Amino acid sequence: MIDSLFVLNPSGKIIIEKHWRGLINRQLVDYFNEQVSNQLSHEEVLPIISTPKYQLVHVYRSGLTFLSPVSKEVDALLVLEFLHRIVDILAEYFGEIAEISIKDNFDIVYQLLEEMMDYGYPLTTEPNALREMIVPPNIINKVISQVAGVTSVSQHVPNGSTISSIPWRKAGVKYTNNEIYFDVIEEIDAIVDSNGAIVSSETHGLIQANCRLSGMPDLTLNFVNPRILDDCSFHPCVRYNKFERERILSFVPPDGHFKLMSYRVNLPHQNTNALPVYVKPQIFMGNNGGKFDISIIIRNTDGKPVENVLLVFPLTQSVTNVNASCNLGSYIFDPVTKSIKWDLGKIETKDRTPNLSGNFSCLEQTPESGYTITLDFVINMFAISGLKVDSLKLYNEGYKPYKGVRSMTKAGKYQIRT
Repeated sequence: MIDSLFVLNPSGKIIIEKHWRGLINRQLVDYFNEQVSNQLSHEEVLPIISTPKYQLVHVYRSGLTFLSPVSKEVDALLVLEFLHRIVDILAEYFGEIAEISIKDNFDIVYQLLEEMMDYGYPLTTEPNALREMIVPPNIINKVISQVAGVTSVSQHVPNGSTISSIPWRKAGVKYTNNEIYFDVIEEIDAIVDSNGAIVSSETHGLIQANCRLSGMPDLTLNFVNPRILDDCSFHPCVRYNKFERERILSFVPPDGHFKLMSYRVNLPHQNTNALPVYVKPQIFMGNNGGKFDISIIIRNTDGKPVENVLLVFPLTQSVTNVNASCNLGSYIFDPVTKSIKWDLGKIETKDRTPNLSGNFSCLEQTPESGYTITLDFVINMFAISGLKVDSLKLYNEGYKPYKGVRSMTKAGKYQIRT
């Protein structure tokens, strides 16, 4: 399926390469970097780039590019999913995906790639199974491996791997306290036009789970309003047909952390009340400058505070000076990007309406108009889609597990046009 894998740093240099079906010339990477340089940003590069011999399939995560040349006819989504799985596994092992973490643990990266793929075909991609074979890095393991030359590969057969009939869960798991936690994380993308109407809005959701249950539990998770879910993608443990028929999740969970499902929810476009945070900008252009007045209104958060609020107001490149004031938080003018960054921190629903107003000067007599404001925020214990967990039932085991559920909504591409 996959011939090779190249991991590129932000400047396009190779930091890791792995070949499963013979060596591939690095000129392919040079060609790929040329295609990237022709675009304004890396996000605008097509996920698949054609060459006379190969299809260059790639994903861009955390500033790094995971590039895989494919020479045979194969489902492109399968390749993309595998590349994302590689990134997720590396994040599971190292905590973050960065050039320095990959270089510091290149031996473990190669060992993981050996176990995850065999001659270009996916083999073992479950984090729990990989942890049984390859020990995650820590300070003690690094010291031992450097001093004694001991490999991080486990020297024994994974416990229970030969008797478990489920590939993602090992047998013989035991815990003193049986508990499972679910994190419902939703990211909202929205575009609001200059008249305050919603151009587009949708929510991308993710349910992360942390399972600490003994034995071989068979779980059924019920939602209060499952019909709002669309474009669902599940962990292999979920029984898809049962969800299609009854809209409930039935699964035997892996042990430890795993992504249970992802989904999409379309938000209503009738009015901006569907959005948790509303930005009201007023821009007045004049000769050699202009005035602005920006307010942020909290509307639909169920009384929850909005945290980590950051508003970015880009101006024309000819701006020379900005004079402004705000009643909440603080702002700075970035002379490099020619933008105002307003950091509000935390906004309580009872707080007065945050406001940023001022004026700017520029070299152009008639400066450009039509700016796009971006907003970042986080709302804890709140799901914008309204998705709620109703109940959790356990079968095949005699204990009653503890269930914990948390929700969080954060801004994705949240844009306000002026």
